[in-house]
Amino acid sequence: MSDSISVVGHAAIDFLFDVEGISGPNESNPIVDYQRFYGGGAANIVAAIAILGGKSQLISAVGDDFSTSGYEGYLESLGVDLSLLFRLKGEKGTAAYVFTDPFHNQSTYFYWGASAKLKELEPPEVDFVHLATSESNFNAKMAKKAKFVSFDPGQDLVTYTRENLETVLSNTDILFTNKHEIKRVCEMTESSFEDIRAQIDVVVVTYDADGSKIFTADAEYEIPIVPVKALDPTGAGDAYRAGFLVSYRRGYSLDVCGRIGATVASFAVGTVGCQTDLPTWDDMVVRYESHFGAFPSLDG
Repeated sequence: MSDSISVVGHAAIDFLFDVEGISGPNESNPIVDYQRFYGGGAANIVAAIAILGGKSQLISAVGDDFSTSGYEGYLESLGVDLSLLFRLKGEKGTAAYVFTDPFHNQSTYFYWGASAKLKELEPPEVDFVHLATSESNFNAKMAKKAKFVSFDPGQDLVTYTRENLETVLSNTDILFTNKHEIKRVCEMTESSFEDIRAQIDVVVVTYDADGSKIFTADAEYEIPIVPVKALDPTGAGDAYRAGFLVSYRRGYSLDVCGRIGATVASFAVGTVGCQTDLPTWDDMVVRYESHFGAFPSLDG
């Protein structure tokens, strides 16, 4: 098995708007300011892995504007492998439009674009894959092909049929969810959390400001957050997963993987945008040691 991490899901352009008010039907409000960022869960993760010094590969469906937007060149500059992209002529790329008022109320619109075509496509065979938010039929097929599967249903969990979800879970080695998603996974599959824990080798559940917990069949690890001044929580989960997976592939223990994930996430929340301040491995180690103490050696 190679040491590359393939990641399935969206590569999106995020448009973030500051507005005077959230508009209702037949209403209009002024836009105070807006910013454009590279985003999409899968692309966030491959970028973070690459900056940390890992090998990452993006598996996504992209439109004609993937190149003209600058996104392709940016990911190539990081060293991300783009050889398995589905480049769909005549399609528009995936985009997210987020409107936020002065009281932090939000209204979000997501355009699937080329990503919606994944359900018609046949996944490649890869060794180690992380299934991020993506088209559920494609993820189900991908889970059956990969040798090792990490799965994060995220906000797309509501698009899964029970059959597709159970197909992915039955092939999953590491499951990532937040506290709300794990409850929904249990409800959709009519399983208890203990059933899920017995079925999957590693289950990681995040609890916002309360950190995360890592569960195996016979152990549990509590991982605190790394406190920083948070400006934008968007992308924290993707950064956590990138840090966890890179360290997991390098052979660190699960509790250390969780702490590394929390440390990488602390960089993501410190600036606006999911990929604007991602750390190198050395940057991560410095912050890790300032919070958790000496960084562990794989030799010891």
